[in-house]
Amino acid sequence: MKKTLIALAVINSVTVPTVFAQEEKTNDNYVERIRILGTSDKLRTQGGAASLISETELEKFEFDDISRVLSKVPGVNIREEDGYGLRPNIGFRGATTERSKKISLLEDGVLITPAPYSAPAAYYFPMVSRMAAVEVFKGPSAIKYGPNTVSGALNLVTREIPEELDIGIDVSYGSDNYTKLHGFHGETTGNLGYVVEGLFVKADGFKQLDGEGIEGDDTGFDKTDFMAKVKYDFSDGNGNHFIEFKASVADETSNETYLGLTDEDFNANPNRRYAGSQQDQMDWDHSTLQLTHFIQLDNVDITTRAYRHDFERAWQKINGFGPTAPNLLTILLDPSDSNNEYYYNVLTGQEDGDIVVGTNDREYFSQGIQTDIGFDLKLLGLKHDIEVGLRYHQDEIQRDHFEEDYSMTSGQMSYLGNKRFTTVNTEETDAISVYLQDTVTIDALTLTAGVRGEFIESRYEDRGEGKEGVWLEKDSDIWLPSVSAFYQLDKNYGVFAGVHQGYIPSSPQQDNANTDSEKSLNYELGYRYADGNLNAEVVGFFNDYENLKETCTFSTSSNCDLDTEFDGGDVEVYGIEANINHTIKLTNSIDLPWSVTYTYTESEFKNSFESDFPQWGVIEAGDALPYMPENQVAIEVGLAGDSWSVSLLAKYTDEMLERSGGYIESEQPPELTGYTVDSQLVLDIAANYQFAEQHTIYGKIDNLTDEQEVVSRRPYGARPGKPLSAMIGYKYRF
Repeated sequence: MKKTLIALAVINSVTVPTVFAQEEKTNDNYVERIRILGTSDKLRTQGGAASLISETELEKFEFDDISRVLSKVPGVNIREEDGYGLRPNIGFRGATTERSKKISLLEDGVLITPAPYSAPAAYYFPMVSRMAAVEVFKGPSAIKYGPNTVSGALNLVTREIPEELDIGIDVSYGSDNYTKLHGFHGETTGNLGYVVEGLFVKADGFKQLDGEGIEGDDTGFDKTDFMAKVKYDFSDGNGNHFIEFKASVADETSNETYLGLTDEDFNANPNRRYAGSQQDQMDWDHSTLQLTHFIQLDNVDITTRAYRHDFERAWQKINGFGPTAPNLLTILLDPSDSNNEYYYNVLTGQEDGDIVVGTNDREYFSQGIQTDIGFDLKLLGLKHDIEVGLRYHQDEIQRDHFEEDYSMTSGQMSYLGNKRFTTVNTEETDAISVYLQDTVTIDALTLTAGVRGEFIESRYEDRGEGKEGVWLEKDSDIWLPSVSAFYQLDKNYGVFAGVHQGYIPSSPQQDNANTDSEKSLNYELGYRYADGNLNAEVVGFFNDYENLKETCTFSTSSNCDLDTEFDGGDVEVYGIEANINHTIKLTNSIDLPWSVTYTYTESEFKNSFESDFPQWGVIEAGDALPYMPENQVAIEVGLAGDSWSVSLLAKYTDEMLERSGGYIESEQPPELTGYTVDSQLVLDIAANYQFAEQHTIYGKIDNLTDEQEVVSRRPYGARPGKPLSAMIGYKYRF
C-alpha cells in the first residue's frame, strides 16, 4: 500500500496530499484555462496569493460546508448563518461576506452565481462534496475573473473524465440522521470518455421547534446533485483537440429560517427555534449546460465555453407582524418592552395572534460564451506568455415576492390567506468583458501586466401594478489595470508585489447619478517558499477603497428598503496573510504533517457620515467595518501511517462587530449598536483507515468541545453554529 498522505503535489503555500493519485494526461494548457492554479508542482512565479485544496484535502474532514473547507486559507473572512453552510457568506481580504457577492464565484472557470451582474448575492452555491478541488486566488490576477475584482476568485473544480475506468462509492451516517450517498463512474474508451456522478445529502437538523407534534418540525435539509460529462477527443488521446459537454441538475429543500433567538433564550438553549418559524422553508432547483471546445495549435491554445445556468427558488419565512408592529429584530433585542412583549409571546406560541409569512419567489438565468487564448511570442529578445479572454454574458433575475397571513393558535400556525405581492421586478444585464495579460521573464524577474475591460448594459423594470413596461436603463464601461512582479531569490523562494484596480458594478436598479460603483486600489507585497516538503507564504495587503458599497438584503436586515445600495465613501482595509505547512518524518512508516494559517485584518472608515444602512449607522472616521475579525488562526496537526491517518484542526476567530457606528436619533432602539459576535474556537477531528487497497472507513467529529457561540444576530436574532456532530462512513474506489 502507498503511504496515506505522503505523495505531495504543492501549489504555492498549500500542501496537497493525494491518496488516489492518477497520471494526469489532460493537456496542461487546458487545465490552466479551467483552473486558476493549474497543476504545476513548481514554485509559482506570478503575483497574487493563491491556495489549492485538493480532493484528498476535501476528503480528509469530509466537510459539506465550504466555510469549514476554507478555514485553512489565509485572508478569508466568513460570517456563519445556519450551521450547515447552506448559503455561505464569504469575503476575501475584508470585503463584505454578505452572500459571497463580492468575490468571483466560478465552477470550472465559468461564473456560477445565479445572476453575477444583475444580482450577485449567491443564494445558490454548488455542493462542495462533489468537487475535486477548490482554488482561491487573491491579488492582481483577479482581473481575469471579473466582473468583481476587489477581492479575488473562488473556483470550484468538478471531477475530470478519467483516462481509465474509475468508480467511487461513499456512504456515511451521523448525528441528527445525517446521511450521505455519493457515487461516480467514468472511463475513456478510444476517443470517447465520460463520467457520471450523483450526490445526496440530508440531515434532520440540530434545532428543536417549540411545541410537540408541529407539522414540519424537521429543521434539516435534503440536497441532491447529479452531473454528467462526455468528451470526444479528435487528437487520438493526446488532448490537443476535443469537445466536452457537461450537464448538471441540483435541488434543495431546507427547513431553514432567518429567525433567531433573544440572547437570554440563546444562553438557555442555543438550538431552540420559536414556533413562529414552523412554516419556514427554502426550495430551489438549479441546472447547468456547458459545451467546451479546446484546441492546441503549436504555441497557441484556444478554449471556448458556452454555458447556461437556470435557478429557481422560493423561500417561505416569517416576515413579522405587519407594518405597524415592531420589526422582528427589535422584538428580540428587548422582548420585555411593553411594545414588544405581546409579539414575543406570539412568536414563541405562548399567545395567539396573526403572523405575516413572506415568500421570496425568484427566477434567474445566466448564460454566455467565453474564449480564452494563450500563446507565446518573442519580442525584443524577450519571451512573452500572453493570455487573452473575451466573454459575452447575459443574466436576469425576476422577483415575485408576496406575503400571506397565518394564525398562531395554541402553538400551531394555520393559513388565513390574503396573498399580496410586495416586490415584483426584473433586473437584467448584457455584458461584454475582455482581458489581456502578458507575462515576461527576465532572468530571475517575472513581470506580469494586464488589463480588464467591462462594458455593461443593464435594465430594471418595476412590474408593479401600473408600472409595467417602464424600464430604467444604464451603461457602465471601465478599464481595470493590473501589474505584478515576482523575483526568484533561489530555486525554492522569492518575493512578489502587485497592484490592481478593484471594481464592483452597481445593480441595474441603481441610478448611476445617485450611487457609484465600488472601486478600490489594491496592493500586496509577499514572500513565497516551496520545496515540496516545507511550504510557506507571507503577504501584506492594503485595499484603498474610493467608494465602499453595500446593499440592503433580507439577510442583512428588514429595517431598510430591499435592494437599495448605500455608499460608504473612502475606506481602508489592510493586513497580513501567512501560511506554513510541513511534514515531519517520525519513522519509516509514520509522518507528522502540520500547518499554521494566520490572518490579521484592520479596517477603518476615512470619513464621518450618517447612513440608513443597518450595519453602519452613524459612522465616525476611524470606525472599523462590521463582521471582520482582527485575528484568525487555523492549526492542523496529524499522524499518517501506511494505511491510516488522524488529523486535528483548530480554528480560532476573533470577535466581530455586528454594527460599525452609533445609531440615528429616529432609530429606537438602535439596531445592534455595541453588539459583537464573540470570539470562537472550534476543534474538528477526523480519521481514516484504508484496507484491501480499495476500501476505506472513516470517521470524524465536528466541534469536538460542543461549544456553541452566537455566529450572527442578523437579520432576526441570535443564531448558533453547529453543535458537536459525529459521522462514520465507508468508501470504495476502483
